[in-house]
Amino acid sequence: MLATLLERGKDLHSNMQEWRRDLHQYPEIAYEEHRTSQKVAAQLRQLGLEVHTGIGETGVVGILKGKQAADRHLALRADMDALKLTELNNFAHASCHHGQMHGCGHDGHTAMLLGAATALAKHPEFAGTVYFIFQPAEEGERGALRMLEDGLFKRFPIQEIYGMHNWPGLPAGEFAVHSGPVMAAINGFDISITGKGGHGGMPDQVNDPIIIAAQLINAIQTVISRNLSPVHSGVISLTQIQGGSGAYNVIPETVTLRGAIRTFYKADLELIYTRLRTLVEYTAAAFNAKASIKFLDGATATINHPAQAERCYQVVKNLVGADKAHWNPEPSMGAEDFAYFLLERPGAYIWIGNSNSPQSPALHSPYYDFNDEILPLGAAYWVKLVQSLSPLP
Repeated sequence: MLATLLERGKDLHSNMQEWRRDLHQYPEIAYEEHRTSQKVAAQLRQLGLEVHTGIGETGVVGILKGKQAADRHLALRADMDALKLTELNNFAHASCHHGQMHGCGHDGHTAMLLGAATALAKHPEFAGTVYFIFQPAEEGERGALRMLEDGLFKRFPIQEIYGMHNWPGLPAGEFAVHSGPVMAAINGFDISITGKGGHGGMPDQVNDPIIIAAQLINAIQTVISRNLSPVHSGVISLTQIQGGSGAYNVIPETVTLRGAIRTFYKADLELIYTRLRTLVEYTAAAFNAKASIKFLDGATATINHPAQAERCYQVVKNLVGADKAHWNPEPSMGAEDFAYFLLERPGAYIWIGNSNSPQSPALHSPYYDFNDEILPLGAAYWVKLVQSLSPLP
């Protein structure tokens, strides 16, 4: 079925694998995807698509009209950026750019969407218009928001938008679709504690901010367990503690704690903010010290629209069978800036299985590599989704 669906003059699977491995070998981080976007734009132009570049700095949009004109404007999105990560693989297509690596599979996402564009351009048996969005800077740099600020939805009359991410924890050949929350919001925070430094052998003459930090670290662990509803999910992770000069006999004046909050709902985030402010201020005050917390905006939660999620589920169920189409599995506490698109337009974001082995490297591992065997399946999903959402009468 897949071979028939994606059939063209050359072996599309081989082409997608070539594209994917080329991108993997030459990764580019947020807003530096110049070579990547040039490669994408060149391939889309070769297919005869209308192509727009430089959207959100390095983003690309390709436009393909179906055989039948219709007021249906559908967008499919792939992310292009790599991670600031040193690859430890030694295969032929390993990264040539030290400290940069496609450790999240964006090279595969780009190749699958290019494959779908190739198949649909060859056989445009659908109604309406499809927009192929190749987004920069997904990895914590708000590339989706930058494209929106650059007029993505004003320049193009997109009505619905869809995304897909590979998922190593899901067997290859399977899909997962959520009717609501898929990925969490992430928001960072900095806590600054100011006490009174001095001699380590004279603790009665100081006000030790390290002791205060220890109390705060323990107290913060109660925010989720004793404030958030048990049926809601949330995570607070303290990931950095900094203080001291390196001397063994000097108690520092200040200590800084840093971490991140992950939630699905705005009300939960506001509750966590309130509790953290209270804990920080009053814990320090109890030790006759001062402390403050600063919150850093991150990505919002990725929450699918139910009707669009149901459509995606029907597509994957027809594509791979009901036993390999998972409906409403547990969402992930990872974050994804596709969320900003879903705040503006209805759509859905799904997972495609990337591995049959529990020992396979996880996303963001220096040993990660996208599974090229799923490239045709991902492209087929995109094609079937377009055809299902805009059928010819």
